[in-house]
Amino acid sequence: MKKIEDIPCVILSGGKSRRMGEDKSLLPFEDFDTLIEYQYDKLSKIFKNVYISTKKEDEFNFINQTNLIIDSNKEISSPMIAIQSIFKTLSEEKVFIITVDTPLVLESTIKKLIDNSNDYDVTIAIDDDKQHNLCGVFNISLLTLINNLINKDIHKINYLIKQTNNYQEILFKDKEQFINLNTIDDYKKAINISNSYIKY
Repeated sequence: MKKIEDIPCVILSGGKSRRMGEDKSLLPFEDFDTLIEYQYDKLSKIFKNVYISTKKEDEFNFINQTNLIIDSNKEISSPMIAIQSIFKTLSEEKVFIITVDTPLVLESTIKKLIDNSNDYDVTIAIDDDKQHNLCGVFNISLLTLINNLINKDIHKINYLIKQTNNYQEILFKDKEQFINLNTIDDYKKAINISNSYIKY
């Protein structure tokens, strides 16, 4: 299957994992030693270019260091700062962003988000219950707004999205694919789902 070439994928892996009680990106998943390795391998089958956004530089010996994007501010855990650093590093028009702790998102979902993103600053997934702010396509046109919000110490991605006035939400019925691995129970549930999931 042809890989997506015109939009890079960036996996956000810079959170503090407070509710998990340990670094969730380093938990084993399926046949992989760590969740981040699983995500990187899975998404590398879909995208030609995959990067990891992080505050750390020493936990990713399975990839080339040029595929790491280090947050410009290592003190504040903020996806807003991560996205700012991504656009300043890559200078791409658009990027697909996903978090390390959503390993079940389907390839068909990713492609639908990308295919419908052309006329929007942001295109994100929603299900019947929730908006998934960090599963979607973001445009570099957001960078000035991001800079302004960070300068005002505003870090909520939902606020960024609503401020654009040019965002799109795409509804997906399969809400299980968006499970976040925030707790041990979430992690166990995701493993059980993954064992029986048709991923592609």
